[in-house]
Amino acid sequence: QVQLVESGGGLVQAGGSLRLSCAATGRTFSSYAMGWFRQAPRKEREFVATISWSGRTNYADSVKGRFTISRDNAENTVYLQMHSLKPDDTAVYYCAQQKRPYYYTSALYDYDYWGQGTQVTVSS
Repeated sequence: QVQLVESGGGLVQAGGSLRLSCAATGRTFSSYAMGWFRQAPRKEREFVATISWSGRTNYADSVKGRFTISRDNAENTVYLQMHSLKPDDTAVYYCAQQKRPYYYTSALYDYDYWGQGTQVTVSS
């Protein structure tokens, strides 16, 4: 059974930085793409960033240049480094694991295991 546990959320002022972490257990981590998604109040869950098993990355336009996704396969952990945070970044952030090994998309429906989420609040 796959478990994903996020940490690192919190309250930060606009312009600040946070780093989210997601520790994974249960499958061969290095074989699976990982992603970060977020859901703001009264909005649909949306794609933020994904990283393939080989380290290829993809970002939503809204976070490009400010957020960086990375992974440490030795630690079975994926990270999201967030800089220049804006109030619009306020959301619950979820990490997720792709359904199939050695397969890479950024589509939400292609990710079948999800963490419990971590709240990020950016004050103006």
